[in-house]
Amino acid sequence: MNLGDCDVVKLSGITKSFRGVRANDGVDLYLRRGQIHALLGENGAGKTTLMNILSGLYRPDAGTISVWGESLTFKSPRDALARGIGMVHQHFELVNTLTVWENIVLGHRPSGFFYRPARLAALVAKSSAAYGIGVDPDALVWQLSVGEQQRVEILRLLHRGAELMILDEPTAVLTPAEAEDLYRSLRLMADSGKAIVFITHRLNEVMTVADVITVLRGGRVVGNLARSEASVEKLTRMMIGRDVTTQTRADQTTLGEPRLVLESVSAKGDRGITSLTNVSLTVRAGEILGVAGVAGNGQRELAEVITGLRRCVSGRILVDTADITNYSPERVVLAGVRYVPEERMGVGLVSQCTVAENAVLRDFGRAPYSRGFWLERRVATETAIGLISRYDIRTPGPHVRTGELSGGNLQRLLVGREIQANPKVLVVAQPTRGLDVGATEAVHSLLLKLRERGTAILLISEDLDEILALSDRVAVLFAGRVVGLLPRGKVTRAGIGALMGGHTGEGVV
Repeated sequence: MNLGDCDVVKLSGITKSFRGVRANDGVDLYLRRGQIHALLGENGAGKTTLMNILSGLYRPDAGTISVWGESLTFKSPRDALARGIGMVHQHFELVNTLTVWENIVLGHRPSGFFYRPARLAALVAKSSAAYGIGVDPDALVWQLSVGEQQRVEILRLLHRGAELMILDEPTAVLTPAEAEDLYRSLRLMADSGKAIVFITHRLNEVMTVADVITVLRGGRVVGNLARSEASVEKLTRMMIGRDVTTQTRADQTTLGEPRLVLESVSAKGDRGITSLTNVSLTVRAGEILGVAGVAGNGQRELAEVITGLRRCVSGRILVDTADITNYSPERVVLAGVRYVPEERMGVGLVSQCTVAENAVLRDFGRAPYSRGFWLERRVATETAIGLISRYDIRTPGPHVRTGELSGGNLQRLLVGREIQANPKVLVVAQPTRGLDVGATEAVHSLLLKLRERGTAILLISEDLDEILALSDRVAVLFAGRVVGLLPRGKVTRAGIGALMGGHTGEGVV
């Protein structure tokens, strides 16, 4: 098909700087109708900044944008959406106190003055079914898991019929089966004439779904190629300038004593309904126990009941034989348990605080980080500088607000802060969500080193490659229950996938 300018969005010479740091440096990019265009690059390479410019959130310092043959300047995302350009962001932009359907139609009133809730909820349910992205239209957003919230964001954009759809890590919270469903939906939309931009760090995903691939490094385009010309190895070298070694656990025949023990633990979800039922698990010193499951099957409740953020309604939680059931989060930390939550902002980090303040957020009330009621800012700054150096956090300095960092750098700060405490137990949820291949390699290496030092690690992840690479054993959650507990030698992708779907069978404990 011969496509003219009316079928192309062109970005020419786009340049954007923040605090003297150039995020985009003369970027040229062509996005065509009928194509799925993958945008790759390390965290901080400028991918999201570039798409924020195209979607109207930022204005470029230099460069031009041509949309369907017309040169335009966007002053807001609303301007971009009016021209058919919309973006699903990595950090959600939902109103927690509203329902799913209210969020989807918020700010979009196609006809009439009065809302008809039943009719609108039915329309949302119809769209949800049509695109294969299931979510309860009447549920309040604050009651949803991260994965379910991501589905709402995708549905909202689909509901508004954008002609150019930008998706920033859209499959980060989806299972392989859900991701396959999304790929099929995107292909149908591209075949119908839409342009799709797919920002991802998953190279295998790019090789599956993309028609065209653009690689950014240091804010500049270093490669633009068709999928037929690409390979995982080639894309990796383009992204980070070197080959990457896959991190896998070494075989270990002996483990330490039980360090984290859950005995018939049950907990309620945000709706007051039991979301975790009679869960019994043991994690030994020097062991990584992977927890797999589709989003919304009790993973968040499991992490929160262990770390004191959610009440245990029955059962016991032990750390080194000490009963910590229903301890406050502070007492759980003092017992030697650290937590990397799946929600970076709000639970793990505070966007309005500086990198230095977030670096000591778990410990600021104790020496050496405080003296009486006063925070020892020099010590906090030194701690932050150490984290920045050790974990390669890309930031102008420790006094920058955390909200100004990219998603990958937020995760490096959060993971680094918790690992640095050398905990007895580390509960880590989605540790590499949104990280590029190089950063993922680094985080996996850190987790394996913690394991070697005797930390008991509960790894909650929806990335089956991550589960398979790191875990000594794998527990599978379905509907809040442990439906499978498999030793490493018996773990297969197909077996885990079946258990995640509730198909219990051989290997279930």
